[in-house]
Amino acid sequence: SPHLLDPRERICFDGQPISAGRFLRTWDDIGPFVELVDARSVADGGIPLSFFEVMTAMAYAAFADAPVDVAIVEVGMGGEWDATNVADGMVAVVTPIGIDHVEYLGETIALIAREKAGIIKSDAFAVLARQELPAAEALLARSVEMNATVAREGLEFGVLGRGVAVGGQVLTLKGLRSEYEDIFLPLFGEHQADNAAVALAAVEAFIGGGNEELDVDIVREGFALVTSPGRLEIVRRNPTVILDAAHNPHGARALANAIADSFDFAQLFAVVGVMIEKDAVGFLTALEPVVDRVIVTESTSGRAMPAETLTEIAMSIFGADRVWTEPALLAAVDRAFALAEESGEFGGVGVLITGSVALVGDAKRMYSGI
Repeated sequence: SPHLLDPRERICFDGQPISAGRFLRTWDDIGPFVELVDARSVADGGIPLSFFEVMTAMAYAAFADAPVDVAIVEVGMGGEWDATNVADGMVAVVTPIGIDHVEYLGETIALIAREKAGIIKSDAFAVLARQELPAAEALLARSVEMNATVAREGLEFGVLGRGVAVGGQVLTLKGLRSEYEDIFLPLFGEHQADNAAVALAAVEAFIGGGNEELDVDIVREGFALVTSPGRLEIVRRNPTVILDAAHNPHGARALANAIADSFDFAQLFAVVGVMIEKDAVGFLTALEPVVDRVIVTESTSGRAMPAETLTEIAMSIFGADRVWTEPALLAAVDRAFALAEESGEFGGVGVLITGSVALVGDAKRMYSGI
């Protein structure tokens, strides 16, 4: 996944980013090979390796050098032709598929799903989150082609029960082999409950091919320790400030549902900045039902959509009386606080900072003083 604060977040061991020393040693090990590949590619009229491709190579080199017992590898974009897919995973996990990266993956769910299905390898175990029908059909077709064992959310596994709790939610999960009750998950939103069910099924598939029941106490302990930086992350109280790195309509819908489900704000003010290539109309439309006012801003990324452009889009969806513009993030947050104070409900107002991983990274730096 994209990092929030430090590129080393992309390579972790036991939940901790790779050390600076190991990071540099790994680059020293693979650097000559990167230069060789780049030189040959350019000589043949091609392009050098991308940042993500080099990071993927570094991750695999570091994992092999450790060596790790288990590697959890997330695709960068798509699946079949992604740099990560040089590995043959025993378990392939596909979370809900939405429309994104259409210039590379295609403009329909079916086309995108076919690309993502490429991570399902011969005789592997495919753990599939609940999907729209065209995506489900593409994933199942690939699974049959690869002779893969399939587990589907809502059929072979899923969420049996869910209750909102202080700091998260309490779940009853149906695994591939057993049911697991009283699972506290310190994350907000129904989508995170679904993600927990997918993660549990993936572990069961990996350990014993789905035929072994896991120790419920270990399952409870594992989920209780889960963190998801930049995903409905609370960084301040009074007023409550929430960071969420949603950046497409699919993510915005999940975010809006989670806000409505888990929080009870008197009003919600959203500080929003998106990337130039993203579907800003779809993103803001998905948020509109739960957001009272929008403060448009920009991240420090060179790919950030200009605040003026996003403001025009926001006004077309929210109306001019609900939209403010502050290109600098700090000024945008200050504006949200000022509006909260003017409302007379300062402590009951929520401030949501969202729209891109880059913007949330900027906000984390601001709140952590980095």
